[in-house]
Amino acid sequence: MAFLAVLVLILAFYFILLGRIAISLMTSHSVPGVIIGVGVLILPLVGVWVVYSSVRAAFAHQHLARRAHDEDCELDVSDLPRRASGRIERAAADQLFEQVKTEWEADPDNWRTSYRVARAYDYAGDRSRAREIMRRAVDLEKAERASK
Repeated sequence: MAFLAVLVLILAFYFILLGRIAISLMTSHSVPGVIIGVGVLILPLVGVWVVYSSVRAAFAHQHLARRAHDEDCELDVSDLPRRASGRIERAAADQLFEQVKTEWEADPDNWRTSYRVARAYDYAGDRSRAREIMRRAVDLEKAERASK
């Protein structure tokens, strides 16, 4: 958490510096300076949006991980064979994914099965689908909390 806070502070400092440079370019009264200044001003705005959405998603995923752990529905990968790097071997990850996918197909509107299949996608190396399904799990969990 402290590491994340330090990174956000460093990025905030960088965005402030970029904003000052952009404003100075835009007030230079030259057409190229104004155009470049507008372009430089867009960078910190996009950066703030990326940092905000990334931190927000990280907190949402952490919340789901905590709930999954508390409800004992986290995937147990402790006995799966691993490579020297520590990652789960591909064949074992694929087998785990197929098992969890069957659970998910039986109950796709449950955040727990969506969370588990997102984790299985991650273990299998499919990060884009893992993020997509994790977003779905977050939305389903929020809907469940709202309905209580």
